[in-house]
Amino acid sequence: MDILLVASAFNSLSQRLYAELSDLGHRLDVVLAARGPDQVRAAVRELRPDLIIAPMLRTALPEDVWREHTCLIVHPGPPGDRGPSSLDWAIADGAGQWGVTVLQAEAAMDAGPVWAAEPFPVPPVGKSDLYRNEASDAAVTAVLTAVQRYADGAYKPLPQTDESVTVVWRDTFRQERRRIDWEHDDTDTVLRKLRGADSQPGVLDELLGHEVFLHGGHPEDELRGRPGTLLAQRAGAVCRATRDGAVWIPELRPRRNSGDPAPFRRPAASVLAAYRSGPALPEVPAPLELPPGRHTWTDIRYRQHGDIGFLAFSFPGGAMSTDQCRRLLAAYTEALTRPTRVLVLGGTRDFFSNGIHLNVIEAAPDPAQESWTNLNAMDDLVEAVLRTTDRLVVAALGGNAAAGGAMLALAADEVWCRTGVVLNPHYRRMGLYGSEFWTYTLPRRVGPEQAERLTARALPVSAATAARLGMVDRLVPAAPRDFAAEVERLATGLAAAPDLDRRIAGKAAARAADERERPLARYREAELARMHALFFDPEAPYHALRSAFVRKTPGGSARPLAPAGAGTR
Repeated sequence: MDILLVASAFNSLSQRLYAELSDLGHRLDVVLAARGPDQVRAAVRELRPDLIIAPMLRTALPEDVWREHTCLIVHPGPPGDRGPSSLDWAIADGAGQWGVTVLQAEAAMDAGPVWAAEPFPVPPVGKSDLYRNEASDAAVTAVLTAVQRYADGAYKPLPQTDESVTVVWRDTFRQERRRIDWEHDDTDTVLRKLRGADSQPGVLDELLGHEVFLHGGHPEDELRGRPGTLLAQRAGAVCRATRDGAVWIPELRPRRNSGDPAPFRRPAASVLAAYRSGPALPEVPAPLELPPGRHTWTDIRYRQHGDIGFLAFSFPGGAMSTDQCRRLLAAYTEALTRPTRVLVLGGTRDFFSNGIHLNVIEAAPDPAQESWTNLNAMDDLVEAVLRTTDRLVVAALGGNAAAGGAMLALAADEVWCRTGVVLNPHYRRMGLYGSEFWTYTLPRRVGPEQAERLTARALPVSAATAARLGMVDRLVPAAPRDFAAEVERLATGLAAAPDLDRRIAGKAAARAADERERPLARYREAELARMHALFFDPEAPYHALRSAFVRKTPGGSARPLAPAGAGTR
């Protein structure tokens, strides 16, 4: 069928549905509802779709559109749930199970007949992690079911007036409900409030006399202090005391009307540094290895099991700043000193990596220079992986990867991917040519013609398609909570394989042969020459596209699959 996706943003769920529906042979296009109802009407008139699906909407569809066309709304709540803050309420109420409902658009919000519904568990993770993983898995299952039912033509959607449906209206989850009472809330309560707003909208609070939104929360089991007091900083995050413990907060966002020139999310310590007139918070070293039973936050962790090393990393939003790249490289270098034959990168849930940190770059005094510094730090990390010849390296993608983060994965010997992952192996939509040795690793896996197609078309790719093209070596059909354990099981088998020594020797020989043919340094120099020209050209599309992305202002086309950043290839 011809299907039009209407979304407020081409976010993770919209991209996944685009990729998976395309895999089934449907013809997809996308229009952004944030550009206004006339843009939606124009796309519908031009494309004349058989079906309209709204994966993520903050505004209602135009009435003339849903009256004249079947429009399916993806609602992140079980049948009968209504309101704009469904996942927020699920986390706040401690729900053990929630659901996704695909319903037909009508005049009343979320009140249309139900085409499909799918339940999902609610683990103790942040709302954005839950949305991209358990909720996304359920949404895809429900949407594919609804599309098949619509195509068959015989299914009658269930009206919500049916006695089997219990209707519950949930109001907008406002900041008054999120506010933390540092004197009286215990750590579990604080964490639940932080997790319910980790990406958007954050929890409004006051630090050092400035109103900021807190983003993300993780428990700390040793540091203590007067409730509400800032205790320490680590790897850009800050630790704040609760009534009975403490929590780590990785990111802050200055309130938009605060006068801060960078009112967007970035590492908490860097935001507070601009407000603090006295001594900085003490820096607490980030432990690379945690002893059993410890509960503290660090974005990079290592553990070893027999001949296998596991280097896990988790950066908010998948973005990797200069500092994060350098610390991950230091951890990788340390991991190489350990006596292992297999080294697994990633292997946890949620994002693998999305490449350089656009928010940190946008906030820098010289964004062009910070772009250059960040990119070189990312290149250093990828090059270290490519030059590892004494063991096999596995990139385990429990979550999405894009741009330089996708190329970091491709630098490994094997790429293992959870079946719900979406890959964006391109840079074009940020107006960039790309680096991280993509001109070496991508053609090596998929061939020169396919590499050109992937980077020029700049479309999201499902895990299944990535495997078919050769970017992914193994699909892991595991639930998000089970992915790490399944990776460990698979890695144990790889480490015990009788041909492992032969594979390692063959890898070293192949790398030496490739180096003789064209050294890695030449790939890097050629890519960086193109990127340097774009970074330091104030008229290059990258700067406007980056600013629009970070500041969440309109940028690019209302049809996000249209070419972007023309002239960068």
